Amino acid sequence: MSEAIEPFSLHVEDAVLDDLHARLALTRFPDQIDGTGWDGGTPVAYVRELVDYWRDGYDWRAQEARLNEFPQFRTTIDGQPIHFVHARSRHENALPLILIHGWPGSIVEFLDVIPRLTDPEAYGGTAADAFDVVAPSLPGYALSPPTRERGWDIVRIARAFVELMARLGYGRYGAQGGDWGAQIATRIGAFDPEHCAGIHLNLTVAGRAPDDGPPLTDEEQADLATMGRFQSEEAGYANEQGTKPQTLGMALNDSPAGLLAWIVEKFRGWSDCDGDPETVFTRDQLLTNVMLYWVTQTITSSVRLYWESRLSGIWSTPPDPVLVPTGIARYPKEEILRFPRSWVEQIYNVTYWSVLPRGGHFAAMEQPELFVDDVRKFFATVR
Repeated sequence: MSEAIEPFSLHVEDAVLDDLHARLALTRFPDQIDGTGWDGGTPVAYVRELVDYWRDGYDWRAQEARLNEFPQFRTTIDGQPIHFVHARSRHENALPLILIHGWPGSIVEFLDVIPRLTDPEAYGGTAADAFDVVAPSLPGYALSPPTRERGWDIVRIARAFVELMARLGYGRYGAQGGDWGAQIATRIGAFDPEHCAGIHLNLTVAGRAPDDGPPLTDEEQADLATMGRFQSEEAGYANEQGTKPQTLGMALNDSPAGLLAWIVEKFRGWSDCDGDPETVFTRDQLLTNVMLYWVTQTITSSVRLYWESRLSGIWSTPPDPVLVPTGIARYPKEEILRFPRSWVEQIYNVTYWSVLPRGGHFAAMEQPELFVDDVRKFFATVR
């Protein structure tokens, strides 16, 4: 099997963009009951606004050029082509760091933090804060092509990313993630303690409540209630993606407006935006993330990760204990999983715990300065 690492540059053919423009112009918008808003899903009026901008105002070539400013590569691991950004710092003692996104994100989440991590002195840090950043696209997501065989769950992805860091020649590195990225970083910490110096997470899994644990505080009880509301009111997407991804993929792969509505709803609902996603994201950021799914036709393979992970049983069993130092960043609007610290410590060797004043699920994209500052602080403890 080839272990070659090939340079990669993104270029979308004009025919793909022409097809997209035609589809946007022919969008069939659904009806909506008067007086309803986001409670029933992405409002038609807002989708119209974004579709109009996507068709007539958005400049893909400018966004494509920005993406290509970052050094990108592809390599094949376990039969699967994997795309990644590899941004090296000019500082010799930079700590290698793998940044791992989740769904429905992409490497777009990290575009504002990669320069801050690789060149800290330009952003208020010191040379001692420098990182070499590796930011892969998950297998079957965006610039990593669709998976072509069964079994690509988060455990397999974690092992592939361990191999990626080894292939790049890194004998010691850190891992950071949220969403699926947190689940994958968790497994990396468990699988590769010989080389992984520590992991930093902005979402955590947990074991059962410890029998001898401290009583829950009012805040922890509120966190569990918040998590319960999310599971009952907001988790329908995960049930569909975990059970019938192919059916969903037929719709989302064919309709750019449908794909936009499906993804933007999550960026609005999961971020610290007070109900308006454009208070923390620009329209170009939202659309560029959607574009990476559209032009690569990877939305189906991306949601299939939920199906694969459910069938492999990882949703019902806690991961192996993580013995490497673990930093936890708690953002106020990360509501998907908010376990008490004593529960989290059943799984992780928690050596750092921070509570951030702002931010949500897409922490690096929402609050790049806070995110980078917290990553620096944790990894300063393990350098």
